Amino acid sequence: MVVAERRGKVLVISMRREEKRNAIDPDMTAALSRAFDALEDDPHLHVGILTGTERVFSAGNDLRAGSGEATARGGAYGLISRSRRKPLIAAVEGYALGGGFEIVLACDLVVASEEARFALPEVTRGVIALYGGLFRSARTLPLNVARELLLTGEALDAKRAHSLGFVNCLTPAGDALSRALSLAESIAANAPVAVQHTLAVVNAFARADDEYGWAQTESAKAAVWSSKDMQEGVRAFRERRNPQWSGF
Repeated sequence: MVVAERRGKVLVISMRREEKRNAIDPDMTAALSRAFDALEDDPHLHVGILTGTERVFSAGNDLRAGSGEATARGGAYGLISRSRRKPLIAAVEGYALGGGFEIVLACDLVVASEEARFALPEVTRGVIALYGGLFRSARTLPLNVARELLLTGEALDAKRAHSLGFVNCLTPAGDALSRALSLAESIAANAPVAVQHTLAVVNAFARADDEYGWAQTESAKAAVWSSKDMQEGVRAFRERRNPQWSGF
């Protein structure tokens, strides 16, 4: 499900469950967590890259098995609430949906192919983004664009994401990983102590309000999870039909 490959000072972590659109189940969460632990703990590794397969980055939670328990060091998916010292680059081909997009939002830099798409479709199923999407999207994208994604559930294409400054590097289809490797090698060529402390300051500043964001997310979750609309949304998704919302 997860392959971790060393490329000099760079660790490439690949999600390999394409038949399930790289949906994250408990086994994948555990494997991702081990890979991120290895990146942080090995002094010879300076930069990480997280990628999927040629057709999809990740569709987020496995809707049948769930994504498993949050890990001690990384939280959901072994990453979402991880305190990291080393830069992590998302290399995105195809769709990053729901939790898959939230994984990208948890990374430091984004390289995407022209065919990449980002979406938080939770409201179309009667649920909400639980793993930072509600506040990290609003921090990373222009506020009205974040609202658009969160309230419509529609996708943001890579070209627009690049023009908005969310995607650092835009590549032809199939080239996201190679461009991410070039970017990672440029970072890894620099002094690791300086890179790590620079990243720590930038991320501390950017994430100063995370505790408030998580608290508000939990409050919204409590309200939504007790609603009839959520039950209907999940039921309609499983039955492959359009939901009939009641507003309760």
